[in-house]
Amino acid sequence: MTNATLLFLSGPDLLVVVLLAILLFGGKKIPEFARGLGQSIRHFKEGSEGKDDKTDPPKEDKK
Repeated sequence: MTNATLLFLSGPDLLVVVLLAILLFGGKKIPEFARGLGQSIRHFKEGSEGKDDKTDPPKEDKK
């Protein structure tokens, strides 16, 4: 079995994986994991594009 075949899960295989994840982590933790994963991906994309908040000059309010 190669790594390429591990990426192609069929319907029943995917269902088993999802059910195991729910049993291991619980229904309340899975949305938290997904939210954290989304924030991590967004942070990674911003860092790779050079849109890091730490390197931008501070914005001044004009009144």
